[in-house]
Amino acid sequence: MGAGETPKHPPPSRYMASTVANSAVDIAARALTLIGANPITSFSDTSTEATVANNMYEDVAQAALCASRWRFATNQAVLNLLTDAPTGRFDRAYQLPSDMLMLHALTVNDLVVEYTVYGDKAYADLSATDQVVADYSFRANEQDWPSYFTLTVEYQLAAIFASSIARDEALTKMMDDKASMLMAKARNLDSQQQTTRKLVTNRFRTERLS
Repeated sequence: MGAGETPKHPPPSRYMASTVANSAVDIAARALTLIGANPITSFSDTSTEATVANNMYEDVAQAALCASRWRFATNQAVLNLLTDAPTGRFDRAYQLPSDMLMLHALTVNDLVVEYTVYGDKAYADLSATDQVVADYSFRANEQDWPSYFTLTVEYQLAAIFASSIARDEALTKMMDDKASMLMAKARNLDSQQQTTRKLVTNRFRTERLS
């Protein structure tokens, strides 16, 4: 992939996508049933359940997607070098992908490099000829989520609904504990979707590249 090309997300079939047709509303509705509340059919419903779900769903989803380097929601892209030199302590500025939720690493020739992110740009001390690759998380569509991740998000939402709708502290704790357990299991399952290889994190390029 060349610099500036639109990143292509990995095909969902490689990541054990759920066999259930999921949408944001479907997931929120199932989370509501976990606490005994009425499920919703739309975020625009006038019910309390729909109002809370509409306000909280996207924040919970994005936080969960950023909670780990999920194989189904990570991508790589070659970054564009910006022509205007940065005014700070870094030599180069790069435009980050428009679909990025969280940046995990920048590499040059498979070596991890030091960087700082400000807004939608990454800054680093690199040569103008270096090809910089970003490893990042993106907002994967619900229908591409594996079942282990979908279930985790449902229980995370259920914990919020138990607090804000049911107003039941014991139920909130039970849902929260279950969500934490499912998150740990999800990370373990997701880690099995790749060949085990240690990332050498001590190979940061500390010298100024010219």
